[in-house]
Amino acid sequence: MVDTQQEKAILVGVELAGDDPIQTTHSLEELTRLAETAGANVLQQIFQKRNKPDAATFLGRGKVEELAALCRDNEADLVVFDRELTAVQARNLEGITGVRIVDRTQLILDIFAGRARTSEGKLQVELAQLNYLLPRLTGRGAAMSRLAGGIGTRGPGETRLEVDRRRIRKRIADLNIEIRDIKKHRDLLRRSRREVPIPLVALVGYTNAGKSTILRELTGADVLVEDKLFATLDPTTRRVVLPNNETILLTDTVGFIQNLPHHLVAAFRATLEEVVEADLLLHVVDVSHPNAESHIDAVHKVLESLGAANKPFILVYNKFDLLPDGQLPLFEKNQPGVALSAYRGWGFAELLADIAQVFASSRLQKTFFIPYDQSWLLPLLHEKGKVLCEKHSEKGVTLNVEISAIWAKRVESKIDQST
Repeated sequence: MVDTQQEKAILVGVELAGDDPIQTTHSLEELTRLAETAGANVLQQIFQKRNKPDAATFLGRGKVEELAALCRDNEADLVVFDRELTAVQARNLEGITGVRIVDRTQLILDIFAGRARTSEGKLQVELAQLNYLLPRLTGRGAAMSRLAGGIGTRGPGETRLEVDRRRIRKRIADLNIEIRDIKKHRDLLRRSRREVPIPLVALVGYTNAGKSTILRELTGADVLVEDKLFATLDPTTRRVVLPNNETILLTDTVGFIQNLPHHLVAAFRATLEEVVEADLLLHVVDVSHPNAESHIDAVHKVLESLGAANKPFILVYNKFDLLPDGQLPLFEKNQPGVALSAYRGWGFAELLADIAQVFASSRLQKTFFIPYDQSWLLPLLHEKGKVLCEKHSEKGVTLNVEISAIWAKRVESKIDQST
């Protein structure tokens, strides 16, 4: 959708039976930000309450006529729905309004396509786009050609649509192979990273919560920091030294959003595995946002889908300098965290101290047997834990150590890999 000049857009919100009216309103407000991030000039919003979507146009007949009139009167270039449309609905609406129809998922995919910088990110976005497009191929050839490009014909008797489907399925298969190779490469990097087992801390949070700013302030990493949705797609990992001189790895991740398209979660799973592998999550919240509490819930839902909802975490209430009188919202009393302003540099000492405390707490007594050919692990156990008893035998050393659960897991995984 992004072009060299701003496209004029009309946004459409729909509240269906059973929907939360407040969440529906918030979602439409967020759609405005998404459209602006994609380069659109939002002219107007329209809204309708319905019991269920119309199978042909999603909206009722009267509202569709109103939408068509708005498009004509404002010379709109496109209409963006805050819902996922079927191919039939999109085609019918385009025929009635005479402008391009984009749904929420397609808009987010478009933003991701413009934001991906690495070859890995571009592959993942393309896979998500094609998985979204394939079931919607109903003769909307222009959109398909722009995405799939260079599609030829196999021979007589095969329609263009059949060729499109066959070519896209082939490209999806190729992309899955390439992304599997990326996963293998990432797995190798993780294994090499654990040669010296350093805890991994992942920044997670709603898009535009300030994760990249926090990473930059803590590590000096040269990462893109913009006041835009989905400014970061490609993960960056850097070392951080804690106040107790412990070293951790801190990694940034793609921002989450309400109703994050499942195509994107699936395509970016190789990247999001940094979250799954992390020993600790820093859940960054833009506490100045009026919908901060619902953003926390949205992030938790994505973490659940990744199998990472039960990981240790610290809530980081960023941008608290933008709050009136610096007062945190009431929900913070039930979900305590660290108040921080990444922009002003406030609160970082407290955050680092809390991270150190997490790794120092939950200490347990653990017995390790270290073979002599892995004796390099001995000084690590002495450094990271308190050795209570050490006995040497013919094949190795048995140690009883008081150590944090996280470091115990790290050392055990290293022993298991090599014995």
